[in-house]
Amino acid sequence: MEEFYLKDETYKIIGLCMEVHKILGKGHSENVYGDALEYEFKTNNIPYEREKKYNIAYKEIVLPRYYFSDFTVFNEIILELKAIEQLSSGEIKQTLNYLAASKNKIGLLVNFGEDSLKYKRVIL
Repeated sequence: MEEFYLKDETYKIIGLCMEVHKILGKGHSENVYGDALEYEFKTNNIPYEREKKYNIAYKEIVLPRYYFSDFTVFNEIILELKAIEQLSSGEIKQTLNYLAASKNKIGLLVNFGEDSLKYKRVIL
């Protein structure tokens, strides 16, 4: 099997997302899935920050606007939650922007809005 950066950590996160989707199914808001994931992270002793703020640098200044990641897990993985019919390139671009602002290299884009859980590993 292919080896990649933070492989075990991303598998743990995806597994917990699958558990949440299995129990809650589709149709809830992102916040509901986030609350359930926060419970799973606590129960499984996984370090995370919810709605972590990231500044946006532009030339020599920091812009007054900023990003909030849904979760930053293991202090290195941006976890972006969606509850929509289907992921598009717009959500991938949003995750890439969060990665650029955070200086992290790995993002997980997870969609709870489909019949089965869909996810994408996004690399900056």
